[in-house]
Order: sequence, then structure tokens, then C-alpha cells
Amino acid sequence: MDLLDDHLGGVRTRGAVFCRSLVEPPWSLRFIGPVPLALAIALTGDAWITLDGSAPVPVRKGDIALVRGTRPFTVADDPATPVGIVIEDESTCYTVGDGPALDADGLILGPRTWGIGDAADGADTFLFAEYPLRGDVGDRLLDSLPDLAVVPAGPELAPLTALLAVETSRVEPGQQIVLDRLLDMLLVKALRAWFARPEAEPPAGYRALADPRVGRALRAVHDEPGRPWTVAALAAEAGMSRAAFARTFTELVGMAPMAYVTEWRMTLATDMLRERGASVAAVARRVGYSDGFAFSSAFKRVRGRSPSAVLAEARQP
Repeated sequence: MDLLDDHLGGVRTRGAVFCRSLVEPPWSLRFIGPVPLALAIALTGDAWITLDGSAPVPVRKGDIALVRGTRPFTVADDPATPVGIVIEDESTCYTVGDGPALDADGLILGPRTWGIGDAADGADTFLFAEYPLRGDVGDRLLDSLPDLAVVPAGPELAPLTALLAVETSRVEPGQQIVLDRLLDMLLVKALRAWFARPEAEPPAGYRALADPRVGRALRAVHDEPGRPWTVAALAAEAGMSRAAFARTFTELVGMAPMAYVTEWRMTLATDMLRERGASVAAVARRVGYSDGFAFSSAFKRVRGRSPSAVLAEARQP
């Protein structure tokens, strides 16, 4: 496994919400419901996305916009077009002037498709999907993304967006599973494309995976986070001397080897502590600590609170 596997493996989509919007210019859709991560895909036509408090950003046909749900945002054919439809969640949307009394049923044009009027030829079609990233592992990935990241259209993305366009426009047996898996693949490919851009700031260690030696050590840590790692053991995985490995790892990853191991263990541990039936001692063993005391000390040093506090918080109704 690698960093992206670990960041997404625990948040595999199930029952993702899709909204296919069919609109004719001038049009403007406002999204106000908070979601961890939304994907906005321009299936046909071009648009502009404007996050509250930020300048408009163009989204061309085939582009994928990754939007962190920290602020409401508007998608429109032109930044100057007044908002026509407000979307709160998968079951509540309304035209401006009607207010929340008009729910999604008043705007449904077909399966997962909303809009005003008939689905005429030449209308702009945009697809919106919510991705349920949660927990500390998910937060680590979200923290590496800006509030808005636009991934340009490309040959690797086009087949998946085309399949999503077809699947969201009809109703077939097992369709939700198909849509969920397509969304998983599309997100991974979009994140790959974004993190390859020079302006991106991927999670610590992501770019170091390309190094044939340090990358081996990083994958080993993610494969076996509970193994009793030392710098010497990691250097052996990389096939390097201890000093050369420590220096190269720090240069590529941005932190020392054991600092990275500890930070990743505590990220995993935070989510493990929220699992049903978890205990401090059991989680300690899973992330490589022989006793709960040593684990608790490391956890508090890295996270600023005790694992018992996380455990108690998770058990609250």
C-alpha cells in the first residue's frame, strides 16, 4: 500500500449522492450544505465556480473541480449571473424567490437530474457528487487540498466522466454500486493529477514515493505501521546506510523518519480509538506500542490530548 491507498482505503464510497444539473444560460446554482469534499464535473459546457469570499475560477468542459465543504459556493455560466437555484442537500433545493418551501421534487427532470424546464438540446450539464471523507486519515488528505482545486480535462479522466454521465441519467439494477466505484476511481485519478501539479501541496511523503529507495521504506511503514520500526530498520528496507537514509528521507519528506512514523501511527490511532469496542491498550498494540503508557505519552505529545479523551468523546451519544 502507499499513502493514497491508506488515505482513501477507509473511506470507500457507499451510497454517494449525485446531482446532475441540466440548465440553459443564463444559469447559476448555489450550494450551501456543508460536505467534506464535493466533485463538480463539467460534462458539457463551461462554467465558473465562486467560493464565498474568493474570486471566480473557470471550469471548462471535462474539468473536475474538487471543492472542500468549508464555504458555500456558486456555479454559474457567468460570475455575474444572479443565483437561480439554491441546493441545500440531496433532498432540498429551491428556486430563488420560492424559498425552502419548494423541495427537490419541484425541480426534478429525471433520474438524479435537476433543473428548470425541459431538458433541451444544447443545455449545459454539470454533475456534482459528495465524497464522504471523515476521520483523521481523511482530514489529513483534506488538509493537503486547497478549498478549490480544478483538475483539467485529460485522457485518463474522460472515460470515467463519460461513464458517470451515462449512469447518472438512467436507472438500472445495482446502479448505486456502479456509481460509487466510478466515483472512487475518478477521485483517485483526479488527486493523482492534482498532486502532480507544481502548485499542489500533497500529504507529507507523497512525492517521496517516486524515489525508488525512500519510497520502499514509506510503503513498508504503511503496510506494517505496528512493526517495531527504527531508523536502521527503515534504512535496511531502502537499501541505504542509516545516515544516508535519514538525510535523504528528511529532505524528501520534510520530517525525520521516526517523526513521520510516529505522526502516521497517531493518525491511524485516532481513528481506531473511535471504533466500536476500542480500548487504549488494544489500539496501542495495533500501532506498535507494547504498553498503553508509552502509547499514551506519545499520543498526547503529538495530538495534544490523551487517547482516553478521544475514546470518551467517541462514546458520547
